[in-house]
Amino acid sequence: MANESKGTIGILTGGGDCPGLNAVIRAVVRRADQLGYKVVGVKNGWAGMLKELAEPLTLSSISGILPRGGTILGTSRTNPLKKEEDKKKVVENMKKMGLDYLIAVGGEDTLGVARALATEGLKVVGVPKTIDNDVEGTDQTFGFDTAVSIVTEAIDRLHSTAESHQRVMVVEVMGRHTGWIATVGGLAGGADCILIPEKSIPLDEICDIIRRRHARGRLFSIVVVAEGFQLAGADKDFVTKSAKLDQFGHVQLGGIGAIIGAEIERRTGFETRVTVLGHIQRGGSPTAYDRVLGTRYGVKAVDLIAQGKFGSMVCLHGNQITDMPIVNALKKLKYVDPELVQTAEIFYG
Repeated sequence: MANESKGTIGILTGGGDCPGLNAVIRAVVRRADQLGYKVVGVKNGWAGMLKELAEPLTLSSISGILPRGGTILGTSRTNPLKKEEDKKKVVENMKKMGLDYLIAVGGEDTLGVARALATEGLKVVGVPKTIDNDVEGTDQTFGFDTAVSIVTEAIDRLHSTAESHQRVMVVEVMGRHTGWIATVGGLAGGADCILIPEKSIPLDEICDIIRRRHARGRLFSIVVVAEGFQLAGADKDFVTKSAKLDQFGHVQLGGIGAIIGAEIERRTGFETRVTVLGHIQRGGSPTAYDRVLGTRYGVKAVDLIAQGKFGSMVCLHGNQITDMPIVNALKKLKYVDPELVQTAEIFYG
């Protein structure tokens, strides 16, 4: 390591917690130490930038965090773009906190703030994070593989009880605008019907799929539904737990599984149970894949700072870790590939 520091890198984690965040933090500290930078961890996402909450990160402080879920820095859904004074405060506090550079690790909302700050001249680099895998510009986000593994295991376990009791089991999984978790987890778990936001299906068609399965002697079924799935012909966009919005304008989704389950039982007469996996999907230790992907993202983020490529986002293309302008990465959501949906549909009913 160089005797004289090249500057101080701040790192924050925003939005929902996600397996693999600590792998990113660990990699940033290790790579920064190797290249001669100091690192400061900003606490609780953008809230930490507004309140000047931070602590130095050293090789000692990141020891042993690789297999841990969540984030040692904490997180929040704070949006400093809601008020112009908050946006200015972030810019001012970056100087007051002695941060020369900032790495923002998060999804569409967190990176949207990073993009706006980059236009203000802040030396910001983005790292994409979401278990939903819906950030355009990268082939995969860390956390997704872990979520899919958890969903697959849950479906495997539900198969045995569904078969024993000859029931329909409806499994509600995360996925606000896209159905990556539902599609890949459902396909891996052998689901008999997968319902995602990208493709609306009428209840009659869902019930027909289950009836066909029963008609050929398979007296149990597994239906996987993403929380953002919209029934064909429904007069409401989303099924929600409450009307309360977070600072980025998102409602809390949940409850579509119960609606689907009740209607299946009413229309078919088949006993139906509903399981909502909820936050289990993003808790716990990350898979080996997510640990490695998070590590590679963290290393690349520091390298981008060293190269002066500010306003960039780390991304995965094929098996290569590369980068692109944040502004180009957030133009739209990345939806489930139609080919993958068609493959899943082969196994319906």
